[in-house]
Amino acid sequence: MTAVDDARALLATLTDADPVGVWSAPGRANLIGEHTDYNEGFVLPFAIAQRTAAAVAVRSDDVIRVRSTFADEAVEVRLSELDARIAAGGLDWAGYPLGVAWALRAAAPDATPRGVDIALASEVPVGAGLSSSAAIEGAVASALNDVWGAGLDAVALARVGRTAENDAVGAPTGIMDQMASMLGVADAATFLDCRTLETRPVALGFAEAGLAILVVDTLVEHAHSSGGYRERRASCEKGAAAFGVPALRDLTVDDLPRAAEILDDVTFRRVRHIVTENQRVLDTVDALDADGPRAIGDLLTASHASMRDDFEISVPELDLAVDTALTAGALGARMTGGGFGGAAIALIPADLVPAATDAVHAAFTASGFRAPNVFTVTPSQGARRDA
Repeated sequence: MTAVDDARALLATLTDADPVGVWSAPGRANLIGEHTDYNEGFVLPFAIAQRTAAAVAVRSDDVIRVRSTFADEAVEVRLSELDARIAAGGLDWAGYPLGVAWALRAAAPDATPRGVDIALASEVPVGAGLSSSAAIEGAVASALNDVWGAGLDAVALARVGRTAENDAVGAPTGIMDQMASMLGVADAATFLDCRTLETRPVALGFAEAGLAILVVDTLVEHAHSSGGYRERRASCEKGAAAFGVPALRDLTVDDLPRAAEILDDVTFRRVRHIVTENQRVLDTVDALDADGPRAIGDLLTASHASMRDDFEISVPELDLAVDTALTAGALGARMTGGGFGGAAIALIPADLVPAATDAVHAAFTASGFRAPNVFTVTPSQGARRDA
């Protein structure tokens, strides 16, 4: 069964009313460009085939009730009490769908909010750095946009998702995940300028080149609302302030010698990661356009080294996954997502996937780590109405 099927089945346990539709949105893998989004920089994510589905039925009252396959109990709140409930916090997973409802109502004052039952089912691994949260936000935002007649476009719905994550859930993330989930194109990455929100699809051509993206989910869970993420963002803001610029986007590699002079060591290394990562994104786009996917492996691996050494967001399991994949024949590999756990990706010849998978499992066993979840992902379509 698919997430769409599971969401339909779960909705039937909530209500006898027929669903008015099922909407879904994908998780995402970030090919390159980590922590650059909230620094108004460049990112290159792609939507994956694994999706979260939201089945929706309309109610006769003003209650929003949400239920998911990954939680035992439904959570409900009246529309008239939504602001207070969001402000009070403590909603756990329900903060994502209810936060979307709250943010959408503010973003579309001419919409017609109405009570709904929302049943969520997901194929996106939680805590793996593949943005299960943005998949929830995209599915619910797409559903309520239609059911409430909000009339927002995909970029506006991505903004709604980011507002929900930042202000309702309390995770200080950028907009990359939501944009990738809303705007994904099959067999392409989304090149996003996080300052202007301008996007364009960049052809990937992995299958045509005989390549695959292997994901190693370390099963080390991370949380964007935890202190490590906030500290990295604060360091970036400190670095930008020292240069008198709005964001680190405004610095280039030519500014790094000066940064080394005026910043403390830790802040300098955080800044160096962002500045060089922005350049790596631009170089990756140029390489894909000119030479295809086999030309980008070294850029991916350099990105991981920067996240490991300068931004210090990797963990031993991620480093082992990257090193093992490279030894097994990957052209490049890097951790993906916010860090402190989650997943690594490897760009690898498709015929080497089985052997690389075995090698990763063996390496984790030898190191005494929990067995990882290893699978491939395919660049896929963004948010849509499925039924």
